[in-house]
Amino acid sequence: MATLKDIATEAGVSLATVSRVLNDDPTLSVKEETKRRIFEIAEKLEYKTSSSKKSPLAKKQNHHFIAVYNYKQEAEVNDPYYLSIRHGIETQCEKLGIELTNCYNSEISTVSNKITGVLLVGRSQTATLEKIEKMTDNICYVDFSEANSEFDSVDIDLARISKEITDFFIAQEYQRIGFIGGQDEPNTADIREVAFAEYGQLKGVVSLDDVYRGEFTSSSGYKLAKEMLAKPDYPRALFIASDSIAIGVLRAIHEHGLNIPDDIALISVNDIPTAKFTFPSLSTVRIHSEMMGIQGVNLLVEKVRDGRALPLQVYVPSKLKLRDTTK
Repeated sequence: MATLKDIATEAGVSLATVSRVLNDDPTLSVKEETKRRIFEIAEKLEYKTSSSKKSPLAKKQNHHFIAVYNYKQEAEVNDPYYLSIRHGIETQCEKLGIELTNCYNSEISTVSNKITGVLLVGRSQTATLEKIEKMTDNICYVDFSEANSEFDSVDIDLARISKEITDFFIAQEYQRIGFIGGQDEPNTADIREVAFAEYGQLKGVVSLDDVYRGEFTSSSGYKLAKEMLAKPDYPRALFIASDSIAIGVLRAIHEHGLNIPDDIALISVNDIPTAKFTFPSLSTVRIHSEMMGIQGVNLLVEKVRDGRALPLQVYVPSKLKLRDTTK
């Protein structure tokens, strides 16, 4: 029987690379040609991947999960971040042989009497949670976490990211930093905004007059940036809550005739595929949003399988990607 070492030797790559390619690791950065060669060699040697060995067992568990997205499906068009989360959920459910039902805007359509797990994507209303708790107690938050919650969660440490970006601009000797963000609920500050404002004020580089809040869309970013630039004085460094917002901000800055990053610099969040192709290319924080969906599915499966009662809180790592919108 062929082993991973056999494949690695013939492909001329490391054992770890072979393992991660065959297990479809979304965080692996490797050329498509290398991936194709590894799969071809594995097929030729009749190697059975670990996922193919596990899938029959997963199917025997007869799982049926519901993914409840607490936003409208159009949000996936406006921001690929949300699309990536769904892709991670669907990919992992397909790999493990799990039946999946997607529900948008918190509108739950029950198509089975036996739901074995629910993924709550984003912040949920109390009424939504109460309805779900009648179906199952196997619930996992994705892209949201709550202190002392009785449910599992997979999230990003957005407060830490806000502080990291603030510290970066301070290290570059900016004395004033602005913020352009969005909101998940009307008149409610996002955690990025809250952390940025509190930490920035503590450091003496943030004024609430330089904090702008709209929607998580490019059009909102454009409108808010125009509003900011219309003032006689504005911050020369900006923290933008998402890449989608930043795309609109970039347009407004270009129209104002400013040079980026010499006249004004900015860092956003998410690292969507188009971030590296904007002009100039966006400095941003890479969030593995697809991995959040994947790990949410894994937590639901593991909790049923092991009978775990203790809730787990998982934070997916992030990384600052410096490009051309910063010095």
